[in-house]
Order: sequence, then C-alpha cells, then structure tokens
Amino acid sequence: MTKRLLVIDDEDSVREIIQISLESVAGWDILTASSGSEGIEIAESEHPDAILLDVMMPDMDGPTTFKQLQESVATCDIPTIMVTAKAQTTEQQQLRNLGVAGVITKPCLPQDLVDEICKILNWNQVTQL
Repeated sequence: MTKRLLVIDDEDSVREIIQISLESVAGWDILTASSGSEGIEIAESEHPDAILLDVMMPDMDGPTTFKQLQESVATCDIPTIMVTAKAQTTEQQQLRNLGVAGVITKPCLPQDLVDEICKILNWNQVTQL
C-alpha cells in the first residue's frame, strides 16, 4: 500500500522539491501545506502515514504546530519528522525532546531523504525504477 506523507513548509520551492523527490524516488502520495494551521487541518482530514514539518515558519512554527498535532486525538498518533536547516546537535536534541519521531537536516538529496524517512519510521525501503 502506498504511503501518504504530509509536507508542511512555508517555502513553496522547498515543498515542491520534497514533493517531487518523494513521489519520484519512493512513489509515495504527498500532501502539502504552506502553514502550521493548514497542515493541522489537512492532517485531521486526511490522516497521513507521517508528517514532515519545517521548524522555522512564520505565524506558527514547527514546534508549536507539533504540540497542537499532539493535543488532537485525530492526529496525535501520526509520526512527525522535523525538518531543519540547523545542523547543531544541541538544537536537534531539543527538537527530539519534544517527542518527534526524528530530525532531518536540509538540504538533503532525494534518495537520502527517502532513506532517512524510512530509517526514522522503520519503513521498508522502496525504490522506484
């Protein structure tokens, strides 16, 4: 069965690159949202298999969005991976301490992104030909 992921990122180009990468490399269905509040609405209605959540966003940042996802019965069981441009170990540890499934540093090559997601979520690797 095809995995469905929700990508929440305020940057159009980043969302597009991640969407194309995951669809072409892994064959997953990708939903996208440009803000935390839009992402929460989509997560509640579509219930994706996992969420990729940007840390730095205006209005509602990644940690705040994650907290709201955790507080909702409809979305609290969806594994969430934080995506950040900050490579510092201390900052990544602070994100992990929130209870996210994992942290991925961007930029990331398409195949590496798929590998990281599969590793974090313990999914079998899928390779599209």
